[in-house]
Amino acid sequence: MSNTQVLLLPGWQNSGPEHWQSRWEDRYGDRRVQQHDWMRPLRGDWQIQLEEAVLAASQPVVFAAHSLGCILVAWWAQHSRNTHKVRGALLVAPGDVERDDLRQMIPGWAPIARQRLPFPAHLIAADDDPYCEAARARQMAKDWGASFTDVGPRGHVNAESGLGDWPEGRRWLQELQESNPKKD
Repeated sequence: MSNTQVLLLPGWQNSGPEHWQSRWEDRYGDRRVQQHDWMRPLRGDWQIQLEEAVLAASQPVVFAAHSLGCILVAWWAQHSRNTHKVRGALLVAPGDVERDDLRQMIPGWAPIARQRLPFPAHLIAADDDPYCEAARARQMAKDWGASFTDVGPRGHVNAESGLGDWPEGRRWLQELQESNPKKD
């Protein structure tokens, strides 16, 4: 994927060293979008950090988002004038910030932006994710115009899911990049 820059969008509390996002950063040189505060995420601040990363990219970008990073993509896409720089988004295990428990832990992120994304997207979810029921993940995919894959019992599709370098996820990311090859 040399003609695109992969931007990694971790969720709340960032992604640790064994998370597939960290492994992709080490193995492929993908760029993690750094946030000022991983523990107390402010939606507006996170959107600005993403906007700056997209603007700083010297080539089109593909997002690899996890959990709250998926919710960030939807909010960013609703407000940015730079969505044309995005070739696609891999949205993995979105956190349901409209649930009472998550709304209290991560205030300011509900409601979830539900508009159709202006670029191709593929949402990956597990049927036993403790942070989002499968039906809710499927509805987010539908609202965002994303294709949907249920990966079965994989929890939050993170380091605890035993994915390692997660080659299957990397293939889905590459398919997204190839689905929109001429966009500048």
